Amino acid sequence: MREVLAELREWWEAGEGTALATVVETFNSSPRPPGASMLVGADGTAVGSVSGGCVEGAVYEVGQDVIASATPQLSHYGISDDTAFSVGLTCGGQLDVFVERVDRESFPELGSVADDIAADRPVAVATVVAHPDPAWVGRRLVVRPDTVHGDLGSARANEAVTDDTRGALASGSTETLTYGPDGERRGEGMRVFVASYAPKPRMIVFGAIDFAAAVADVGHFLGYAVTVCDARPVFATPARLPAADEVVVAWPHTYLREEVEAGRVDGRTVLCVLTHDPKFDVPLLEVALRLPDVAYVGAMGSRRTHDERMERLREAGLIDEELARLSSPIGLDLGGRTPQETAVSIAAEIIARRWGGRGERLAVREGPIHS
Repeated sequence: MREVLAELREWWEAGEGTALATVVETFNSSPRPPGASMLVGADGTAVGSVSGGCVEGAVYEVGQDVIASATPQLSHYGISDDTAFSVGLTCGGQLDVFVERVDRESFPELGSVADDIAADRPVAVATVVAHPDPAWVGRRLVVRPDTVHGDLGSARANEAVTDDTRGALASGSTETLTYGPDGERRGEGMRVFVASYAPKPRMIVFGAIDFAAAVADVGHFLGYAVTVCDARPVFATPARLPAADEVVVAWPHTYLREEVEAGRVDGRTVLCVLTHDPKFDVPLLEVALRLPDVAYVGAMGSRRTHDERMERLREAGLIDEELARLSSPIGLDLGGRTPQETAVSIAAEIIARRWGGRGERLAVREGPIHS
């Protein structure tokens, strides 16, 4: 919903009914991830995309029906369906799309949700997309870390979905959860789509060198809130690092420790150590590699620099399990040379670590593209 939120809120504030189509589950090589959204306005306007063009025509027609009837619909599109070729989904993927009418009556909390998203305050929306009782479909909870609004239909369902939604919100995940009709955790019949709108994950880049500017640029492109930290004020300037959201002048290990203590480093945070200077990176990595749940720690340097760094870290008391968390030399082997090419290789490794990719050429692999 995030990508179409501005238009959705505009129509909502004007009192117009709008069809919101959302990808709630994907299978195989689906073109768009869960949470991708498309709007169909009462005037026939279409905004956004659920499939990169494959099934938009079919979803548009469903959206028009939903605006008129106010009855939500869950539709499945896939290559195994008789309709797959007619709607253009020939990539081999499958996706479930939930279409609902959104207006002031059906979603009175939309304004406050939009305010939270704009202010980077964590909020999640849990919507029933399938249930044996059609009256439950379309009901939702708006879940924040300390409050919940809405009603799915029973106290048991509300409690179970609220608890699981808070877990999804903490990790920033968007997914469909399955329960029994009354919220039984081991049952089936009720499907609830949880859209988490957590603050952007952080990328902290240490070392304000020319490579840092390129890494900050690609990090911003990937949706991270990027901080560049360096102890040298002559290099750590916004003018040299225009893509960074924040430029900090501080000793790297001190800054990281303070951010951890303040609760601003979590399981989605990636740390890129580009200093390749022992007086900076060894104390920094002593802190970073002992953190239990950061997503990625990578350090730049040649093979010789890497070997010397590992020896120093062992002398500092780090054990093999901690050292195994380090990606060094940083990045995937793309053969790049320039700062921009190096930044792409670092980003590629971060993405591969996140999704379990192996960094191989797809052309030489067999089987599904997405595991």
